[in-house]
Amino acid sequence: MSTTAVPATDIKASVKEYILTKFLPGEDPNMLEDTTPLITGGVLDSISTVELVSFLEEQYGVEFEAHEMSADYLDTLDQIAATVQSKSA
Repeated sequence: MSTTAVPATDIKASVKEYILTKFLPGEDPNMLEDTTPLITGGVLDSISTVELVSFLEEQYGVEFEAHEMSADYLDTLDQIAATVQSKSA
């Protein structure tokens, strides 16, 4: 991955696609918005959160600390994009 920042819209689009395919097959994509609570809303449990982090690390060449695998950093597509951007800056 290059050192140029990935646009938040690109991060949100790829994460949304990943979540819909992996954890919400058959769901209406329009139901998953940038502010939909993923962890606190029950979409992601602890196992799926770890899977999401693995996807993000592989996709964007970033590394997450244990404390960052939480709703404080990964609860919405907006938060996920901001976290990935701050890590790749």
